[in-house]
This record gives sequence, structure tokens and C-alpha cells, in this order.
Amino acid sequence: MTTSQRFNGRTQASEQLNRIIVDGILDKKGKNIVQLDLRHLGDAPTDFFIICEGDSNTHVKAISDSIYKKVKEELHTMPAHTEGSSNAKWILMDYFNTVVHVFYPETRAFYEIEHLWSDAKMTEFGEV
Repeated sequence: MTTSQRFNGRTQASEQLNRIIVDGILDKKGKNIVQLDLRHLGDAPTDFFIICEGDSNTHVKAISDSIYKKVKEELHTMPAHTEGSSNAKWILMDYFNTVVHVFYPETRAFYEIEHLWSDAKMTEFGEV
């Protein structure tokens, strides 16, 4: 297998994972969904960030639960690490090539992840 084939396979797997994550967010009516493509940045900790927010701690938790369930059912994959579930102001889910950030709106505004990684390619997803 060539390097190009490995890269394309990894890219396709990441795109599939990212679609399922966004579907999980939309299933619970998550808001302000963006994907940051960090692959062209040398100092990036992962290939993608997917960032969204919920209206309350309960909503943030429901979104992260939906992502977990959908990815587990469709890809038989679980996050390598999850943080923030106890207070649900910012839940981080690490799927290696994609890291998901589910924020409470004020917490998202405080950390400004989109601003910190403003040189990443950004894709916005509309709510349904």
C-alpha cells in the first residue's frame, strides 16, 4: 500500500467519522456547528476539531451522549478519552483524528477555539 493510498483511506475514514459526529449533534439540535480542518498546520494536535454548543448543561450532555451512541453504533468506535461530562460546560471527546468540543455558549465564547485556530479551514453546518 502506498503512502497516498494510506492517506486517502485515513481521509475517507475521518470524513465518515465527522459526518456521523455532525449527525449526532444535529439529532439533538446542537447549535453553531463548525469543523476546523487542521491537517495543513504543522503544530496541530489532531486532523479535525468539530465544535458545537448546547443551550444548557443538560443539552450539552445530551449532545455528547448522542455523538457517543451514534459513533459506537455505526463505526463500533468509542472515544479514546472524554473530559468534562460531570459539569457539562465543555465536553471534549477525543477520537484521535477528530476531537469534538461540545460547549455551553459562555464557555465557548471564553475559550475562543475558532479564533485560536483561525488559520484552519472552517466548514460551518446549518441547523435543521
